[in-house]
Amino acid sequence: MPILFLLLFFIALPLIELYVLIQVGTEIGALSTILLSILTAILGTALVRHQGLSLLMRVHRQLDRGETPALEVLDGALLLVAGLFLLLPGFLTDTVGFLLLLPPLRQWLIRRTLPLAPLTPGAEPPREGPRVIEGEYRRED
Repeated sequence: MPILFLLLFFIALPLIELYVLIQVGTEIGALSTILLSILTAILGTALVRHQGLSLLMRVHRQLDRGETPALEVLDGALLLVAGLFLLLPGFLTDTVGFLLLLPPLRQWLIRRTLPLAPLTPGAEPPREGPRVIEGEYRRED
């Protein structure tokens, strides 16, 4: 399965991007297509930087409170993927990159990937089996 995904990603995606670029180029012109592709890369980079700094501040606040920023790390990973897609030339990857810049979509993807992950601070995942409380005791007769 991963081999098929990589095959599609490295062979099919560039071919589809090339087709879309040619189609857009025939409609609006080659120079306009190139400028539009550069503009989306610049705009996407600025948006990723802004959201990345915001995410970094949230991580620092959680660390200051003694919480683990696990969900923020996953959010940051998706933000990194968005930045990668926005830097690749092409309108299809730019569309995916801009969609990944939407925080609700990133949260939805995290929920779909890790359905047991708590999304509210302080919430614990459901436990299986009996609850165990560790401690020491002394029996007095």
